[in-house]
Amino acid sequence: MKKLFVLLIPLLFVTSQARAVLTIEITQGVEGATPIAIVPFGWTGSGAPPEDMDLIVAADLQRSGFFSPLPVADMVATPVDSRQVNFANWRAVNVDYLVVGQMKALPDGTYQVQFQLLDVPKAEQLAGYSIRSRKPDLRRTAHQISDIIYKTITGKPGAFDTRIAYITSTTDRKNSKVYRLAVADADGHNEKIIYESSKPLMSPSWSPDGKQLAYVSFSRGRSEIYIQNILSGQTRRVAAFKGINSAPTFSPDGRKLAMTLSKDGNPEIYIMDLSTGKLKRVTRSYAIDTEPAWTPDGKALYFTSDRGGSPQIYRIPVVSSPAGVRAKRITFDGNYNARPAISPDGRYLAMVHREDGSFRIAVQDLKAGHYRILTKTRLDESPSFSPNGAMIIYATEDNYRGALAAVSVDGRAHQRLRLQAGDVREPAWSPFKTR
Repeated sequence: MKKLFVLLIPLLFVTSQARAVLTIEITQGVEGATPIAIVPFGWTGSGAPPEDMDLIVAADLQRSGFFSPLPVADMVATPVDSRQVNFANWRAVNVDYLVVGQMKALPDGTYQVQFQLLDVPKAEQLAGYSIRSRKPDLRRTAHQISDIIYKTITGKPGAFDTRIAYITSTTDRKNSKVYRLAVADADGHNEKIIYESSKPLMSPSWSPDGKQLAYVSFSRGRSEIYIQNILSGQTRRVAAFKGINSAPTFSPDGRKLAMTLSKDGNPEIYIMDLSTGKLKRVTRSYAIDTEPAWTPDGKALYFTSDRGGSPQIYRIPVVSSPAGVRAKRITFDGNYNARPAISPDGRYLAMVHREDGSFRIAVQDLKAGHYRILTKTRLDESPSFSPNGAMIIYATEDNYRGALAAVSVDGRAHQRLRLQAGDVREPAWSPFKTR
């Protein structure tokens, strides 16, 4: 059994942990999802275990849409080690994969978490790890276990040990709006407040190393772009030009920031070198050009423009391109396609698409040319890919309040993330490197 030693440094935030919680509801599962059983982990220690590791792992795998965890009540046994497993019994309940494990409290206050992933039809072990963890990090350890299971079975990296950033708005006791930039684990737990303001906040964007967030703040009365280090809390204002300063997004190497500025009169796409502050203007059009999104190789930008008469998505090279290069229109289905987001492998383009008066999330396969509408709700916006490209998180409306939701790229799995109070908007899924 392999050993993983997890040494985690707690993140330092400007404000204390918020009491708000994002609760996740699976609204549509996947027919034919792979049956798997995550047996309750054995526990060696006083009192109840500090975390139900099996429940966290089962919830992770179910949310992915690729797995259908067996309910505990339907399990034929509760082994904690592969040597206790009778594979014939598990084959009888049509389980393809089995996860067994145990957790032990150690004298130094840490915990030893062991698990094994078993192939039931073949009666063999596929993975086995022993992970050392501290109490505050046990949920993260469970997410890491989910990532190992997901990758071992699917061959693709899991994204359970990642985070999401988003904007919340609530009303205080004086009936005044309070806006917060928040970060939480991908399952909605462990929310932390990064920044709080009485003025609107917009457009959070992760740096590639997961240590910084760019966002738009109206704290000084107009839109300005800031970058904040989420470890130290240090904030830097990078764009406060006359007019609009909006839609910041980091380049894949983290050295540049694409943004929308109207300092020259018309909203255009610019790129800022973050080390020098030097600006490069990318688009030149009489129309509105906004919402830039980098290609994974950093050589081009997708953006929204109404230069063709209605909002559509265009692509323009930004590296070694001749002056006056023209943008290429990418979307042609319908008369409204906006807010581009690119999958990490560059194959899929997610967007907000208008259909019959409703705004929905759609995805275009840039390689095959296929186009698919993924959602059926009325007001969907701000799509953001998970770092493994399997899911898209987006903002929607739930009982006249802002909420978050997620959908698999094939449109088969759906989930809804609800905030206890207030609205939640503008989600951004972190890269893998966020810890």
